[in-house]
Amino acid sequence: MTERYAIYYAPAAESALWRKAAEWLDQPDIAPLAASARRYGFHATLKAPMALRTGADGAALLAAVEDFAKGHAAVGMGPVGAHLIDGFLALTPVRQPEVLTDFAAEVVEAFEPLRAPLSADDRARRLKAPLTPRQIELLDAWGYPYVLEEFQLHMTLTDRLAPEQRPALQARAAEWFADALAVPLTLDRLVVFHEAAPGAPFRRLDGDFLLKGPRT
Repeated sequence: MTERYAIYYAPAAESALWRKAAEWLDQPDIAPLAASARRYGFHATLKAPMALRTGADGAALLAAVEDFAKGHAAVGMGPVGAHLIDGFLALTPVRQPEVLTDFAAEVVEAFEPLRAPLSADDRARRLKAPLTPRQIELLDAWGYPYVLEEFQLHMTLTDRLAPEQRPALQARAAEWFADALAVPLTLDRLVVFHEAAPGAPFRRLDGDFLLKGPRT
């Protein structure tokens, strides 16, 4: 069985935002609308879930993430709010800073040498989504279509909602997260999540990697 790893931003496990997100996803009426969000865990994708290339293992990945974090500074996200992305409800920056897009591209590129090639089945699954020619090009180059200029930081709160569900749930999420988002967020850490087997829940590994490098 092929395990996968992902490099995410996730807020500190003791933070109000992490707690509020866990409570949101566990609500009895929200849980059925957020099966995928619950499986992947509350996060913002930087390096999408990947199998590791032959010769690499989890220890090598963690060492590489630690080394990367030491050389990079935290990045401000600016104000964040509850928004809809193609019918999904997510927390996203109100206006994504260019420095954040650039940082995400650095993460994608830095860990590419550790990624195994995308399997034919995974590629076919991705192509079921309506991708643009550029997104298909990115998928083939990086194993994920929403990278580089296509990147939009988002922390998913639901799966795709029916149109009639969206306004009320967006308003509810805005109120639910208002206190936790009262101060602009900073991408201050990298967090590694692990999928032990296909279809298993992604688990947050212990030990966040705080960004410590000099500001540029």
